[in-house]
Amino acid sequence: MSLLEHKQNSIENINMMVLTISDTRDEQTDKSGQLMMKLIKSHSFNVKEYKMVKDEREKILSEVMNGIKRTEIDVILTNGGTGLSNRDVTFDVIEQVIERPIPGFGELFRMLSYEEIGSAAILSRAMGGIAKGTVIFSTPGSTGAVKLAMEKLILPELSHIMKEIRKD
Repeated sequence: MSLLEHKQNSIENINMMVLTISDTRDEQTDKSGQLMMKLIKSHSFNVKEYKMVKDEREKILSEVMNGIKRTEIDVILTNGGTGLSNRDVTFDVIEQVIERPIPGFGELFRMLSYEEIGSAAILSRAMGGIAKGTVIFSTPGSTGAVKLAMEKLILPELSHIMKEIRKD
């Protein structure tokens, strides 16, 4: 079966939660979260919830778990908190929640980032995975990183990913 045949009959009604993780942004200054939502809608997917949360383990974990528990949420997209500073804990929280990693997402994200920004790409801890049937992608908080992840990786494959995890 070809890749094109495999992708046919993909899932189109996909509901997402966008979670911006930042100590400094608010809804008016959250360009990355706004960009995520704009790109989601441009692909005819649904934004069911948008939230801002401080870069604190308990708060991030609480919001992610709430999203996972909600049956109408298929995908949680986070932006922010994926760097190397002590305040960047998104990776650590998401890593403990994920049951089935999607290692190719982080690998490809860093490869594509390297093509754009050079060796600084190694500082990103972008990741993807599945927790209780919910797909989770964590991207850095810059608009460039969000645009790259959404346009080159997440949105082109999201229907295919949902089809695969719903097969069972």
